[in-house]
Amino acid sequence: MDQLLELMERLRAPGGCPWDREQTFQTIAPYTIEEAYEVDDAIRREDWSDLRDELGDLLLQVVFHAQMARESGRFDFGDVVAALCEKLVRRHPHVFGGETAADADEVLRQWELHKEAERAKRGAAKSALDDVPPALPGLLRAAKLSRRAARAGQDDGRGDALAQRADAELADGDAARWGDFLFALAACASARGVDAEAALRDACARFQAMRSADTA
Repeated sequence: MDQLLELMERLRAPGGCPWDREQTFQTIAPYTIEEAYEVDDAIRREDWSDLRDELGDLLLQVVFHAQMARESGRFDFGDVVAALCEKLVRRHPHVFGGETAADADEVLRQWELHKEAERAKRGAAKSALDDVPPALPGLLRAAKLSRRAARAGQDDGRGDALAQRADAELADGDAARWGDFLFALAACASARGVDAEAALRDACARFQAMRSADTA
């Protein structure tokens, strides 16, 4: 790890790599997202040698951002690791504290409660949905918003006629049929001149704004 940090510092230093020295948080962010998808692809293919390499590329993104933050006096890699370690201990009281968790579902419930307490302490988010990143791909964001809403006891849209029809026609857990259904929706939207991703992002934004207003 020390060698990696030293290499990144050298690349960004005067006399280092011209390309690396020109980069900013904004220019590197798309590469960070791309590397995360490449990790996912290697896992899906069960190519463990490729996964090793892709994890290295993803780690490089973390180190790159940390080095730029260090140069601007914001934080450094040690701060990133320290904050992560503190968060892991804080959010796992059933391991490091006096709480208990009977199963994975209970762990998730406790996790959300701790995150809710953290949001309240920061005073930055009044709803469990407020910190779902708008930059997520539409489908991923929709799934995350619906899970958050369900855990918060809010209506997640399952009562809609379309959702009821989908539940009636598609078997639970049948990923292939759900995939075909979603593909068909995207194809229909495209045939009618609708950008399915943009439409879903807009729907997520409306859902998030409405649920956040309900809890404000």
